[in-house]
Amino acid sequence: MKPTWIAVDWGTSNARFWAIGADGSVLGERTSDKGMGQLAPSEFETVLRDLAGNWLSSASRVVACGMVGSRQGWVEAPYQTTPCAVCPSTMVIAPTTGSGLTVHIIPGIRQTDPADVMRGEETQIAGFLAQNPGWDGVVCLPGTHTKWVHISANEVISFQTFMTGEIFALLAGQSVLRHSIAGSGWDGDAFADAMSQTLARPESLAARLFSLRAAQLVHKTDTVTLRARLSGLLIGAELAAAKPYWLGQKVALIGADAVSAPYITGLASLGVDAARVDAKDMTLAGIKAAHALLETVV
Repeated sequence: MKPTWIAVDWGTSNARFWAIGADGSVLGERTSDKGMGQLAPSEFETVLRDLAGNWLSSASRVVACGMVGSRQGWVEAPYQTTPCAVCPSTMVIAPTTGSGLTVHIIPGIRQTDPADVMRGEETQIAGFLAQNPGWDGVVCLPGTHTKWVHISANEVISFQTFMTGEIFALLAGQSVLRHSIAGSGWDGDAFADAMSQTLARPESLAARLFSLRAAQLVHKTDTVTLRARLSGLLIGAELAAAKPYWLGQKVALIGADAVSAPYITGLASLGVDAARVDAKDMTLAGIKAAHALLETVV
């Protein structure tokens, strides 16, 4: 079987390509480290053609999501504005120099008040909804910039982004805490204790952060324990702020095990039983949903 179209998840650092057959099956997968961050707009087509290679002999349509559609990407795919359908009714077509290739780019979603944006996550949500028809509730997408998204009737109603993952990386790698935080490892009890502290008193976060450094200097607290405490303090503060999203709602997490596990633990302590699905699987499912919609309007 030969591919009839190509699905692409093109992020800032990497790109992932899937060859899709007429029946929707995945016939091949290829990855590249040539993400949006290192490409000029004129270079995207060359990378695509090189990576897709022999797939293009039978597949002329590409559907792509992610930072490829940002202002710095191949071509800007303007944001949809909330409330809006998760799967867009229209997509932007990227400029190509060669014949026999049409590249459709899925737009991101913006919120005007309070201002917020997502690009790529909307496709993962679309994939989740395609596999869970009629689902209403809140989707949490943990990561560098964690998003909490209210979904109803297949629309994004509102969302909020938390820079928790990036703050953790900055504090652990560049602040005074870098001397006290292990590069890996975990302590579940330390995480749970720290999380409960900022859940109860999120205004204490700044003071409790410095206490991590002091704990090592005064008590020689293990750096793995302090790594877990840092994570707990930050996620506790996030969960406190995101309470309007998860309280009394059905919650699903889209993400890898490593980044999702602390959120599942934290939500469970609050009586929220959150289901988890894989981000890569949902991305591909979302691109397939967008392609299916494209088929109905072309």
